[in-house]
Amino acid sequence: MQIKQISVFLENNAGRLGEVTKVLAEANINIRAISIADTADFGILRIIADKNLEALKALNDEGFTTRITDVVAVEIEDKPGSLAHVMEIFQKESVNIEYLYASLEGKEGKAVVIFKLEDADKGLKIVDANGLSMVEKF
Repeated sequence: MQIKQISVFLENNAGRLGEVTKVLAEANINIRAISIADTADFGILRIIADKNLEALKALNDEGFTTRITDVVAVEIEDKPGSLAHVMEIFQKESVNIEYLYASLEGKEGKAVVIFKLEDADKGLKIVDANGLSMVEKF
């Protein structure tokens, strides 16, 4: 099962990230995972929220450029080597990972790693076949 991620395209200007978080706070939306990648001119903020559709609407209403993307969230043990184990599985099966980020939001002793996979269907089958725990929401 894939989950929805919101990508927000931001100009690299002071305070722009703060504006996004303020919009979400005012809409009573909780950010569950967050990542930002930037270049000299713009950044891509990736968010998984507790209410993604409401978050998307709130951001769009305030003029932010957004996109919804399907990603795979895998729960792993919060200990050394857990991520390496998952990466070895994907490497062995030739699954290309476009990007990933993580959140400690989840069960105690667990972390959630969010993967954007080139071939999500193949990735989902491999996750399932290897007994990895997918997260539907968190």
